[in-house]
Amino acid sequence: MNKLPLCGIDEAGRGPLAGSLVMAGVVLQKPLEGLMDSKKLTAKKREVFYGLIVDSADYHIVSFCAKEVDEHGVSKCLHMGLQSIKEALGDVSYLFDGNSTFGVEGISTMVKADATVPEVSAASILAKVTRDREIVALAKEYPEYGFEKHKGYGTKAHIEALVRYGRCAIHRQTFRVKGLDEPQLFY
Repeated sequence: MNKLPLCGIDEAGRGPLAGSLVMAGVVLQKPLEGLMDSKKLTAKKREVFYGLIVDSADYHIVSFCAKEVDEHGVSKCLHMGLQSIKEALGDVSYLFDGNSTFGVEGISTMVKADATVPEVSAASILAKVTRDREIVALAKEYPEYGFEKHKGYGTKAHIEALVRYGRCAIHRQTFRVKGLDEPQLFY
């Protein structure tokens, strides 16, 4: 019996207030030593692995800009991303990091797979590096927000910038922000 190659899938940018939601599917063609969850690697190591993965794997990266996340919602974007990865990478076995397939059949899930399954770790790295590169480039257009530091996540500095300047074009309009969207009792 022929065992199908494994395609690991992960995403980056599900929860930030700004920037894209990026998903990647990776089928490794050869083992890569030292792969782990992208969040546990330095930015420099992620960049090195990114090049190694791209050079030695079949992969597909899907990105949804903030406007698309607002229009469709995170769950629908994840559904469409999983479908896109399946269409692009074909007849392989699929494993998605987490506990939901978002209604897409033929995909297995595993919580924290990015920490233990090399193909999912590789997908985690491609998704995070792609997203980080994009938002760091956009930081030059919107320097007042400090995107290069917090990557669009809801840090104290980011929320302070949001309260001061309002949302820009790469912010997710539908994501509620305490201090900006919540009524204030005391002034």
